[in-house]
Amino acid sequence: MKLTLMRAAACLALFGSAMAHAQTYPTKTITMIVPFAAGGPTDTVARLVAQSMGTKLKQQIIIENVGGAGGTIGAARVAKAAPDGYTLFLHHIGQATAPSLYRKLSYNAMDSFETVGLVTDVPMMIVARKDFPAKDFKEFLAYVKANKDKVTYANAGVGSASHLCGMLFMTAIGTDLTTVPYKGTGPAMNDLLGGQVDFMCDQTTNTTSQVKGGKIKAYGVTTKARLPFMKELPTLAESGLPGFEVAVWHGLYAPKGTPKPIVDTLASALQTALKDPTVKQRFADLGTEPVAEKRATPDALRAHVKSEIERWAPIITKAGIYAD
Repeated sequence: MKLTLMRAAACLALFGSAMAHAQTYPTKTITMIVPFAAGGPTDTVARLVAQSMGTKLKQQIIIENVGGAGGTIGAARVAKAAPDGYTLFLHHIGQATAPSLYRKLSYNAMDSFETVGLVTDVPMMIVARKDFPAKDFKEFLAYVKANKDKVTYANAGVGSASHLCGMLFMTAIGTDLTTVPYKGTGPAMNDLLGGQVDFMCDQTTNTTSQVKGGKIKAYGVTTKARLPFMKELPTLAESGLPGFEVAVWHGLYAPKGTPKPIVDTLASALQTALKDPTVKQRFADLGTEPVAEKRATPDALRAHVKSEIERWAPIITKAGIYAD
């Protein structure tokens, strides 16, 4: 009995300490880990959100880039961090695909993190070299299927957004194509511009200026609706692939065990940041927009990660592509 009472007292003391910490949070600089190199799309999103959230929280949020292994090195770092609200994690769709791409992970994509909220969905485009023979998506699809042994698809490496979009595309059209992996979007786009590869699927942040400059062709967008800044470009769904939809969504996380009051404080700061006119304008410049407030919540992100894990698992399994 005495031992039980002592344990109960200890638990109450720890709970009281956590609650006191949550009430004064934050009192020092916060670190937001981005699992990719500086200057990339996810890093850009993180820096915009971090600056605005820091203003709301009255503390600086610094970005630490911990790249490698498709984002899993950074994720593992956060999963092992102290659950005190001073280590955050901003990751994209790769948080949901890693469990299928990697046979051995040192963390659990669902259970090793507290979800804070969704941030933004970056659209993607199917683009090809500027001299690709098809004039529209219907002709593009027919050409790809007829020349499946010759057509080459470029991506930025296993686990990248372009890799995932390509797998979904090949599944949707029931055709396996020759893929050419690169060590990032930059070299993949360079070879597409040079005509060394035929096509790729990538984020609007990397494709829009090249399309508008006439350096590559665009055949469709991967969103439900056409893009406001390129309304002439049809969606893949309306072009013959019903239900085709993929966007590079980004979410904000904290280590498992972070007290709920702190998570709620972070979610509130995130929601404020996503209403910030500067953030909204910069997102628009990147071809995206903040998610609605109801999606920038812990419950919404958790449900989204779960549904995305379930969505991508059979696609990745069918493709038989693993990163380990």
